[in-house]
Amino acid sequence: MKRQLSIIPFTELKTQMNDLGRSRTPFVWGVDYDCRRGFVVDNPHSPDCGILWDVRGRGNSHGCKPHSEALPHMRVAAHPERIAYGRMFDTVMAGLRRGDSFLANLTARTEVECQCGLDTIFRYAKAPYKLLLPNEFICFSPEPFVRISGVRISTYPMKGTADASLPDAESLLMENYKEMCEHYTIVDLMRNDLNSVSRDVRVERFRYLERIATSRGEIFQTSSEVTGVLPEGKEYDFGDIILPMLPAGSITGAPKEATVSLIGCAEDSPRGWYTGVFGYFDGEEMESAVMIRCIQRGDDRRLYFHSGGGITVNSNCEEEYEELIAKVYLTR
Repeated sequence: MKRQLSIIPFTELKTQMNDLGRSRTPFVWGVDYDCRRGFVVDNPHSPDCGILWDVRGRGNSHGCKPHSEALPHMRVAAHPERIAYGRMFDTVMAGLRRGDSFLANLTARTEVECQCGLDTIFRYAKAPYKLLLPNEFICFSPEPFVRISGVRISTYPMKGTADASLPDAESLLMENYKEMCEHYTIVDLMRNDLNSVSRDVRVERFRYLERIATSRGEIFQTSSEVTGVLPEGKEYDFGDIILPMLPAGSITGAPKEATVSLIGCAEDSPRGWYTGVFGYFDGEEMESAVMIRCIQRGDDRRLYFHSGGGITVNSNCEEEYEELIAKVYLTR
């Protein structure tokens, strides 16, 4: 019999993550953007555990074939209104000019219609991190958050996107001043976050390129790798290690607390599970991901694709709006 997913408060999530980690019990967990609700599944490889998930080829959906051979299709029903996005952008820009923030990640939702179920999209989507809360939410994310192996903790902030089909796309992205400033800011923020839970924090790799296939063609994205060393004997206290670093810096901005407040004033719809984090512990290592590239069912029961981008004082409203629209795609 299929198990119903149990949604729990944030404080209970922390306790369960610590207890399961210390007992070396495999589990899958997730938490929403606002850090108010989450879930823990302690029999994660069962196909009847209440979710479908895949973390870099490990999950509970293997052997589950799509119901048809037709590729899933998604149609945009209504883009965010330009005027409404402009109001959100102006609110963020005012905060940046006041000095409330140096970088703020502004998001909006696009109404979409899918000619199949979210489970079909899950099975066809190509991404290293996938999660399905049946009939409610799906993400097919390219962005890792935190990996923990022994006392080593690593995070991989992703910031900067370009259409790979453009001439000289790689150099255009790597030499773009705005994108470079965003990336420096997020890497510095993640260094600070790791410093709060570990020591000997360092940037192992800075601004490396990754190519991602989408239904609209390939894109380039830039990431970095930041590492630290956890206290001996505390490396399995996952609730104490990971949850204090939320929400993730790459989807908020810096300084984090003031930027989260600014985002809350600007955005006109709740993020819900979008830009939250989910992860998998296999009994030895923990791996987690930021829940971007998401389709979510709203309170009105319609489906929305959430997307966004980083805003700085150098940003242009029209360009940021077009980037938000360009990120509405299925991965193939």
